[in-house]
Amino acid sequence: MLLAAVEFPPIKNIVEWPDFGAGFNKIGLICAIAFAVPTILFLVAGRRAEMVPRGVQGFAETTVEFIEEQVAKPGIGVGYEPYVPLLVSFFVFIAIGNLFEVIPFFQMPMNARMGPPLVFALVAWAMFIGVGVRHNGAQYFKDVLFPPGVPKALYFLVTPIEFLSTFLVRPFSHAVRLFANMLAGHILLVTFSVLCISLWSLGLVAVILPFTFMGLVVFTAFEIGVSFIQAFVFAILAAVYIGGALHPAH
Repeated sequence: MLLAAVEFPPIKNIVEWPDFGAGFNKIGLICAIAFAVPTILFLVAGRRAEMVPRGVQGFAETTVEFIEEQVAKPGIGVGYEPYVPLLVSFFVFIAIGNLFEVIPFFQMPMNARMGPPLVFALVAWAMFIGVGVRHNGAQYFKDVLFPPGVPKALYFLVTPIEFLSTFLVRPFSHAVRLFANMLAGHILLVTFSVLCISLWSLGLVAVILPFTFMGLVVFTAFEIGVSFIQAFVFAILAAVYIGGALHPAH
């Protein structure tokens, strides 16, 4: 009976808000901030470069070195250097956008809506196709659609599968992986938050409030970690796609 008094908001309230004006809403604001913050940080780091990095410069150099060593080199291999800025941008932009999940007032990860992940995925898609064509010409499409070593009789089956998986499904799955993980975490945090708030006014049932609050704290910390992990996964997948286009024969 008491539990029946707990009222949860409609699911649409979790991801929909009124516009601020001209079609600009909370996600638009988060995108603008997530773009502006790293842009300013890296510009400041570049202007105040010192032999011994510290402060903002230390953060910038550590981030670039991390992406270079853990994403670009293993994902792309030989010739990775020109693509480090793009991968750093993916990682930092996505990570900061995700962290708005735990920032008061916002409490919504930028990538829990399909729009931003889809834009990132399409940029990665256009990049790896462009890299493939630039470095291999028309041979790139031949290597992808007609993999060497496959019996010719199987090409009627393999070629359509390769075309769909590489050029159509890949950007969609790249975007959905990020979107679905962030949306699931967001719904989980909202559920625990609403449950904690509701239990304050339910008398004896409130004895379980400490447990729900502990769960909220744990999942908040977990979501902070997930924010960085999902940014890393997106960046390394983009690197793998670029590496595959740069060295299609491998």
